[in-house]
Amino acid sequence: MLAVCALLLVCLMVTVRFSKEPFELTATVDEIQTYHKYDIDCSAIYDLDPVEVGKSLVIRKNVVREKDTTLVNLTSNCPRYLKSRGYGTIPVSEEERQFPLAYSMVVHKSAWMVERILRSVYSPNNLYCIHYDQKSSVEFKSAMEGLAHCLPNVFIASKLENVIYASITRLKADLNCLFDLLGSEVKWRYVINLCGQDFPLRANWELVSELRALRGSNMLETTRPPFYKTQRYAFQYKLVDANFEYHKIPIQTDVAKDPPPHNIEMFIGSAYFTLSREFVNYVINSPHAKDFLKWSEDTFSPDEHFWATLARVPGVPGEVPRSQPDVSDLMSRTRLVKWYYLEGSLYPDCTGRHVRSVCIYGAGEIRWLLENGHWFANKVDPMVDPVLIQCLEEKLQERQRRLVIN
Repeated sequence: MLAVCALLLVCLMVTVRFSKEPFELTATVDEIQTYHKYDIDCSAIYDLDPVEVGKSLVIRKNVVREKDTTLVNLTSNCPRYLKSRGYGTIPVSEEERQFPLAYSMVVHKSAWMVERILRSVYSPNNLYCIHYDQKSSVEFKSAMEGLAHCLPNVFIASKLENVIYASITRLKADLNCLFDLLGSEVKWRYVINLCGQDFPLRANWELVSELRALRGSNMLETTRPPFYKTQRYAFQYKLVDANFEYHKIPIQTDVAKDPPPHNIEMFIGSAYFTLSREFVNYVINSPHAKDFLKWSEDTFSPDEHFWATLARVPGVPGEVPRSQPDVSDLMSRTRLVKWYYLEGSLYPDCTGRHVRSVCIYGAGEIRWLLENGHWFANKVDPMVDPVLIQCLEEKLQERQRRLVIN
């Protein structure tokens, strides 16, 4: 298979170089400019057809970078935007209407990618909070404001953070959205947080069906910490200037921290969660949770212990009992992350690219992603493999349309 794909790749690269017909499809609804679409057969990609796999590899070498300004221009005319993206054609079941969901989207760049995530998880009865980084470009901020202006159930967080890598500001960005979502008139049942490199693996009606089965439980990673991770909160951290993309980073000091308040037992997990409304109400309003948040302010990546720890507090809504074994990232269906050092043993090799030991998925993994059982994939990137994202969109739209057929 790999030999055939390699041969096809060479042939297709020669064809593309001299062909007058590009892979990009420029025609859209009413010739409105959105993002680039590619001439690819997603059903064939799903079946690992060697011809289409070869085409996808060529496309990866000729990716067009999307401009935030095109989304700004499109959302300046809401009827045109809504029609071009098919927001008026999304089928909704009665089960979905009775079980609204909420989303906290913490993002900072790539406006079209954010829009495509939003469109793929969108349902008119759900509620969506967008938190954009105060450091984001003017064009990106305008695009996010445009989305909120055009979609009545999408809004911008009332308080925006200057998000700093591995600091309390990343956690506060989600908390700001959760506070706003909790104050909404929409009585959503569960909230899911997303970043700009996540993508759904379930249609909304499928997700609703699986969340109903939780019966109020939370779905998140929560494990006992190895020693090296206890150092992230055993000492105080302070922010220092950094001469790269993060601008500032937290650095460990030699000042030991007091134990966490209220005899809270520490657990670790990830920044990603699926939480019940009742648990969010506890996090926002409980004095114990507020004290724990304050204690976490000078730790490293507090979002990777905050949720995992509070979910284990005895008596909280949807409690994960402390006596229960670890809930790993593979056991929690919230997010499917593929680590380089576990490829080959726990999951197949990455067909995209690795960044800091994490796989940015490629189109060759689409079947595995959709059949694995998780709800969202992390990470995807249109500059690494736009075909995967386009085919995931197509598959999810097919699944949502089954509501009409059934």
